[in-house]
Amino acid sequence: MANILYFTEAASIGIHGMIYIVQNKNKVNILQIAEAIGASKHHVAKVMQKLVKDKYLKSIRGPSGGFILNKEPNKISLYDIYTSIEGEIETEQCPAHNQYCPKNLCIIGRYGTEISRQLVSKMKEDTLDNFIEN
Repeated sequence: MANILYFTEAASIGIHGMIYIVQNKNKVNILQIAEAIGASKHHVAKVMQKLVKDKYLKSIRGPSGGFILNKEPNKISLYDIYTSIEGEIETEQCPAHNQYCPKNLCIIGRYGTEISRQLVSKMKEDTLDNFIEN
């Protein structure tokens, strides 16, 4: 079955990894994250380093090292995580790349643009504190 909404594996690892970190409330290491979300520890490491570089995570080195949030959970949105990994989201889009119709008449592009804008808005609203279990 086709999936009309697609997140890259890296974006999915970033979002799920950050939610795992915020739910654990303590530092967690690459292996713990990888096992919890079912991803390769090497891919998790690459994604987490991007989030460290953009100052969403702090990396603690050493044998008992790991990652902790570098900001309060209510200051990190799903959009922040996504764009740290993938870059800005293009909301004006034609999935057919204007091969079949002029841009101002593109029916599919109108749907894509509207859905993309709604998704970006929702991702900006949802912060990590929404995923903390009581």
